[in-house]
Amino acid sequence: MARDETESERLDRNFGDLLQELRVAQTGVQILFAFLLTLPFTERFRTVDDFERVIYLVALLSAAAAAAMIIAPVAYHRMLFRQGRKPELVRSAHRMASGGLLCLLISMVCAVLLVTDRVVGRGQAIIVSVLAGCWFVLLWGVLPWLRRGADRDPAGDT
Repeated sequence: MARDETESERLDRNFGDLLQELRVAQTGVQILFAFLLTLPFTERFRTVDDFERVIYLVALLSAAAAAAMIIAPVAYHRMLFRQGRKPELVRSAHRMASGGLLCLLISMVCAVLLVTDRVVGRGQAIIVSVLAGCWFVLLWGVLPWLRRGADRDPAGDT
């Protein structure tokens, strides 16, 4: 059933919905980023090999990128506040959120690889990390993509 709302009301609702979604993602990103920031200050970090150091840096930098992209819509909104540019804001915020989720996926898979490499060994860690990455891609990408055409919302925005 179509909603009885103006284009402006729909944009406001879409932006509000997006901000609610970003609050969930932001918490996870911040916790992961904080964890990664503490690792180099632990005694055991001194024993990491070059592979683990590279994986750590990819995890850290992708977590930082995810945090930046997931928080960016708020800053973007502040800069465009009351300028009548809500359509641009909603489109840009959607792209930033999508990019942030991709960076979060990369960071999480790298974090899994980093930890499992220490716990079960490199070969098994790579298998576990690939499976984790596939799981994220399935839940965050494939399943939603498969549902895009099914039971389409007449308002076209869910």
